Amino acid sequence: MILPSLVIAPTGEKGRGVFTTEDIGKGTIVEVSPVIVMSREDRMLLDQTLLHDYIFEWGVDPKGCCMALGYIPIYNHSYRSNCEYEMDYGSALISVRAVRFIQAGEELSINYNGDWNNETPVWFDVRP
Repeated sequence: MILPSLVIAPTGEKGRGVFTTEDIGKGTIVEVSPVIVMSREDRMLLDQTLLHDYIFEWGVDPKGCCMALGYIPIYNHSYRSNCEYEMDYGSALISVRAVRFIQAGEELSINYNGDWNNETPVWFDVRP
């Protein structure tokens, strides 16, 4: 499920991103997408490719990973994101929820650390 008001558009400095054409209320689930779960061995191979920037750690093994489908890989990072993601390991799904009101035209972002306001530097450490 992807909210019908979501679109992928150029961001300028970050390439592409996910934007909304309509206002989104706090707490709204904007996307629920399946994932492809991969092993520790797959992760070692993926870490040597561009896909490294688009995978998520998955499950109890911190070296396991998944590739999310839908728009999930296109959400850009922010240390003060307007959305957060939640992983459902049993169903192999990731959902994205608005953590505050988001105006039409605004880019949706997630914090790659997991918590929407976690300021721990991520691997590329680009601060907004």
